[in-house]
Amino acid sequence: MDLKTATALRRLRLVSAPEAVSFLVLLVCSVLKRTTDFNAVPVMGGVHGVLFILYVIFWADAWNRAKWDLKTAALYFVLSVLPAGGFIAERKLRREAEDAVIASRARREDAVKTS
Repeated sequence: MDLKTATALRRLRLVSAPEAVSFLVLLVCSVLKRTTDFNAVPVMGGVHGVLFILYVIFWADAWNRAKWDLKTAALYFVLSVLPAGGFIAERKLRREAEDAVIASRARREDAVKTS
């Protein structure tokens, strides 16, 4: 995996959890708006909107650079619209990054042993 691909995946991973948190907080604020006088929906809507747009931009960049198949790209997009999907996306992306590091180290060690 080249540096630009790793960076794209890392950016997507780093925005996944905050996007999920903002979505859940927005849902809570929506319920509170209808049941109490508390109305934080305009603020949380804006915060979530920015984070969601960042997620979609980073998702498109990661899809392009990592050369995901349509199924993988669709999975990460669907996870962005589920209330807790960002947490699942973050966990899967972290696991992918760790696997890439392990594979890279194994290739390096194999190259050193055969040289």
